[in-house]
Amino acid sequence: MRTPGSKADTQFFGHPRGLATLFFTEFWERFSYYGMRALLILFMTAETVEGGLGYDVGKAGAVYGLYTALVYMLGLPGGWIADRFLGQRKAVLVGGIIIASGHFSMAVPTDATFFLGLVLIIIGTGLLKPNVSTMVGQIYSKDDKRRDAGFSVFYMGINLGAFLAPLLCGYVGENINWHYGFGIAGVGMVAGLIQYVLGDKHLGQAGKYPVQAESEEARRKDVRNLSLGIGGVLTLIAAVAIPALLGLIVITPEVISNGFGVVLAVTVIVFFGWLFFGGNWTRGERRRLYTIGVLFLGAAMFWSAFEQAGSTLSLFAEERTDRGTAEFVVNLLSLDGGVFPASWFQSLNPLYIIFLAPVFAWFWVRLGSRDPSKPAKFAAGLFLLGLGFVVLAVGAMASGAGIQVSPLWLVATYLLHTLGELCLSPVGLSAMTKLAPARVGSLMMGVWFLAAAVGNYMGGFLARFYESFDVPMLFGTVALFSIGTALVMAVLAIPIKRMLARGES
Repeated sequence: MRTPGSKADTQFFGHPRGLATLFFTEFWERFSYYGMRALLILFMTAETVEGGLGYDVGKAGAVYGLYTALVYMLGLPGGWIADRFLGQRKAVLVGGIIIASGHFSMAVPTDATFFLGLVLIIIGTGLLKPNVSTMVGQIYSKDDKRRDAGFSVFYMGINLGAFLAPLLCGYVGENINWHYGFGIAGVGMVAGLIQYVLGDKHLGQAGKYPVQAESEEARRKDVRNLSLGIGGVLTLIAAVAIPALLGLIVITPEVISNGFGVVLAVTVIVFFGWLFFGGNWTRGERRRLYTIGVLFLGAAMFWSAFEQAGSTLSLFAEERTDRGTAEFVVNLLSLDGGVFPASWFQSLNPLYIIFLAPVFAWFWVRLGSRDPSKPAKFAAGLFLLGLGFVVLAVGAMASGAGIQVSPLWLVATYLLHTLGELCLSPVGLSAMTKLAPARVGSLMMGVWFLAAAVGNYMGGFLARFYESFDVPMLFGTVALFSIGTALVMAVLAIPIKRMLARGES
């Protein structure tokens, strides 16, 4: 009999059977998320007569950046709540239920239910996302060499859902009804929850219980911190809502987004100040935390550029790309109108990953002792990302003034971005589970998603300039920062590698 998670457990393509449960849970959660995201900025910028909100790009970009940043930022408290109170397994279940409720709320065609749905998805994803990834690390023993490869397989599940979602939700939303597209995303999350409950028995002890408090006083302190956190959020909401209702201030998405940017910056500074200079860490744990901080900065810069896929790249696909040249695909699928939906370009990245993730998983294992360090992989990922924006900047120079360019510019850009992502993202996920002190495992996974929150906010902020800024220069600037960060990471790779080795010892 195979013990779940043991090295003898090879039931899922050479990996533990529990990986299949987590693989399909994340598959359906990402289906729901990317299905909705594919429509989000297009829905907000569509005219009201077309069923959209009629926002300009600046306003839509503010909402988009705020939403996507909060989705990942709440992974930090979501991981902490799982560590201290729920356990990862229960947190994933509760989070999935809240996410599904959010999507179904967005299926109701009113402004209030649209924004309520966004709030619910933010809360639910904060509980689910960091904890399902943490459990992937827990189903492997510390010395199991399948760990990095397992995260690459898990990452393929993420992208299989992300590939199918824009095709189905995007087509229904753009061509039939926006809100039907949002509703289909909710159905996907329900499917994921059913699969998760049925596959629970294959997870062994992974994520089953929260971390045992060191003492009753420590337990009471955790409860006080949770109460203070909830109270602080409610106070902040009241501080903004009451003056707005009284007509004392005017609240716009841009104002809220700018305010959140300040809160996000303060959160990062305070959190890493506590992480580096507070806490009862051992010397080895503190070294690992320093390494996590360095990887955090590289990841934040990567996601700030990469997550343009849902904003500026989507707008480029809609406005500056000749989607009629994809006529062979349209005819093959018997679509009306003869135009390739703009949201479908977002399926290119996960499609590439479906084919390339197994190659990368095999390649890292094959290299053995010659496997590049994690900082070197981060540098390669950032460099490839920058090259993708160089390509898109050239394509943007050929567009404009009513001229639409070939879809191949986006096809090439997404390919380079995908190669960069595979060098950085699965490696980063694995690094967080391996470097994190056991007592704050989910909290450190929340740090990884905090990097994504910072990146998504910066990406949404940049999207505001799409209409007011020269588009080739906008893409060229993003390329310059990405490549510049890659070069800095490459220069620091050797000292970071030494710090990483010391931290892992």
